Parts: sequence; structure tokens; C-alpha cells
Amino acid sequence: MPREYKTIEEVAGPLMLVREVSGVTYNELGEIELANGEKRRCKVLEVDGSNALVQLFDSATGINPATSKVRFSGRVMELGVSADMLSRVFDGLGRPIDNGPEILPEKRMDINGLPMNPAARSYPQEFIQTGVSAIDGLNTLVRGQKLPIFSASGLPHAQLAAQIARQAKVRGTDEQFAVVFAALGITYEEADYFIQSFRETGAIDRTVLFINLANDPAVERIATPRMALTAAEYLAFEQNMHVLVIMTDITNYADALREVSAARKEVPSRRGYPGYMYTDLATLYERAGRQRGKTGSITMIPILTMPEDDKTHPIPDLTGYITEGQIILSRELYRKNIAPPIDVLPSLSRLKDKGIGEGKTRADHADTMNQLFSAYARGKDAKELMVILGEAALTEIDKKYAKFADEFEKEYVSQGYDVNRDIEATLDIGWKLLRILPRSELKRIKDEYLDKYYEE
Repeated sequence: MPREYKTIEEVAGPLMLVREVSGVTYNELGEIELANGEKRRCKVLEVDGSNALVQLFDSATGINPATSKVRFSGRVMELGVSADMLSRVFDGLGRPIDNGPEILPEKRMDINGLPMNPAARSYPQEFIQTGVSAIDGLNTLVRGQKLPIFSASGLPHAQLAAQIARQAKVRGTDEQFAVVFAALGITYEEADYFIQSFRETGAIDRTVLFINLANDPAVERIATPRMALTAAEYLAFEQNMHVLVIMTDITNYADALREVSAARKEVPSRRGYPGYMYTDLATLYERAGRQRGKTGSITMIPILTMPEDDKTHPIPDLTGYITEGQIILSRELYRKNIAPPIDVLPSLSRLKDKGIGEGKTRADHADTMNQLFSAYARGKDAKELMVILGEAALTEIDKKYAKFADEFEKEYVSQGYDVNRDIEATLDIGWKLLRILPRSELKRIKDEYLDKYYEE
């Protein structure tokens, strides 16, 4: 039975204090009714004795504490889920915004989810093909993994995110694959780009979009990724689908967290972010994975723009601790018109060894991957020497490595945002580039693979 109170003490920014309440619980939803009959939604952030601190989902403008009343619903925030969510577009609070009908939910799920018992987790090991060579060939994505993309302001992470969402698939199975796409604090133009991109290629049919715009309330931004992950958990663990969750931009999410924390007058931690940001991000990222006894899985690619291109900033720093690696976009490669500008040397997928090899990709994958890394690193060193000492100072073999580095960036890393390469095409391009170097230099590849692929 909803409980109604006319004891609003004060309204400060997105927060409101209600006195003399009873039986109100943390995270409970409420409704504020203004004197003119207008209704606004809110959520309980903190309960201290008979005082409840409430967070507003809408603007605080026009709320008069003397004439407004609050009604608590007794329910936490839930998302009505159904298989009909595929191909639909929702706002940050799970309401349809594509002019389609309301979803008829098969069930309602708490958006905060339940932590996955570590003992019930299965180890990520199946290869997911994104169609992007720099990821598939060198920093392979594995089903159930959390692999963030670290970008920077002005770099084309939106195009890369849309490309992965359109192209990603689990190979060699007829199991259903879905994408849950959560856009956090983006502009209307970006939102429109994602929706149109998915519609044009037909990828929308297997995609659920949650879109929170930059002018939407910060509180909604905190709920949006949880809405998306709740939809993903339903599709993965109840509909047995393989779900790829892409979230962009986590930096906007963390800024919303900081905004609400500042309004609550909490003691700030590094750069003004709340001290519990690590825990908060972990409650999102750790919802990805595979469960024993269930065929479905959740794989996650969070995308974040590093403020001031700084890898040590709290957001990428804490994300790196929780996730299994990172894909890093480079401003230098972007200036060279490499698309996507993935910097493969500092990028890392900690689970890549688990998803490659015979029966998953191809037997020569691990050897060629190591050789490409090694040759590219040496090629970049040779190019730096060339800048300092001039080309004449390089040995013949160093010149070949320098040429390899240039060709590697142009042919292997750069493929545009519309090209979908399968893993065989990616590996074949790798071999084509390795033929620039003499066979005697390819010390990381077994002779049987050199006999088979190098001479072709």
C-alpha cells in the first residue's frame, strides 16, 4: 500500500529530504505530486532513522515543499523484460522511444541484478569474431569477457562501437546472438547515428538500444547501464542467447556519479570522484560472464574517453583493474588516417590465448600473432631511429622492419568502418605482411606453419 507524506523538508539540486517517514527502504521508488497535480518520479538514496534522502529523476524546478507530497511505492526500480525487446529503442529508464507499442513484459526484473557467484562462473573460452583485424587477430575477444575500449575526445570510438555491434558473431554455431547497446550522455546526433547505422544494415533486428541523451537527468544516466544489463541478463540466462553489451561512454556515467555524490556532500576522492566509484563500476562490469549449466553468455565492451588522453585518470585506471585488458585508440594513428586507429602494442586482451587455435580460429593464429607483435614493435623502433639518425644509419634488415610497420598499419590495422573481415582473411593478411621479412627473421613461428603459409 503506497504511503503518502507531506513532510518535505528541503530540495537541493537533484536531492530532496523527506522527514517523519516509516517503513521506507533503500532504492525504493516514489512519486512527487505537485500542487497543480503534476507528477515526478524519484528514488530513495538513503534512510536515516525517520528521514529519507530522495533522488529526483526529473527537474526540481517548481517543487514547493509546503504544497507538494511524496508517495512511496514499496517497489525498487524494475525493468519489464520480454524477447520482444529486440529491435526496439528505449530511453535511459526503459521506456520505448521508437514510436512502437509498449512492451508486454514476461516478467519484471530488479535493475540492480544479483551478483554472480564466482563458483558458478564458467571460464570464458569461445572466440567472438568482431570482423576487426586489430581485435580478432591480435587482441582477441572471448565470450564472457569484459574488454573495454579506451578512447579520447574526438577519436572515432562511436564508429568502432557501431561497427562491432553490426558485425560481431559467435562462429560455427547456430546459437542466437544479440547486442544490447547502451548510450550514456551522448548527443542527439550521435544517438541518431547509432539508430540509423543499425537500421540500414539490418543489425537492429538483433539489437536492443537504451539511449540516454546529454540533456537527460544525471540520475537517469546512473540507471541506464543497469537497465541494459538487466535486459542482457534476461536474454542470456533465460532466453539462452549470446549477448554482447556495448556501453558508451562510461566517462559520462562516472561524471553523473560525481555530480550526485557532490550534491550529497560526500567527501570526494581522486579528482572529485566518489571513493566508492571502484565498487560502483565493479557492480556493472562483473555482471558480464558465463554461468555453469547455462548456454547463454554476456560479453561486455565498455567504451570510455580518457580525460586529457590520460591513462592514469581514475576512470580508465579503475576500469583496467576490473576488466580483462583494454583496446587503446591512438591519436597519432588517427592523424595518419588509420581507421580504426587501434594502437595494438599497448592494447591487451588477457584472455586472447583462450579463444584462439585449432578448432576455434586456426592452428597458426598464436604463432602469427606473436610474430606480428614482435615485428611491429621492432619496425616502430627502426622508424624512430630513422627520424633521429636518418635512413642511411639503418641496416638493410631494419629498413625492411620499418617498411613492415608502415604496411602493417595501412593494411592490417586500417580497414575502414564498413569492412567485415573473417578471421581467415585477417590471418592471411598477416602472412602477406610477414613475407616482407626474410624467413630467417620469423623465429616465433613453427616450421610447419612457415612451410604451409610463408611460401604461398
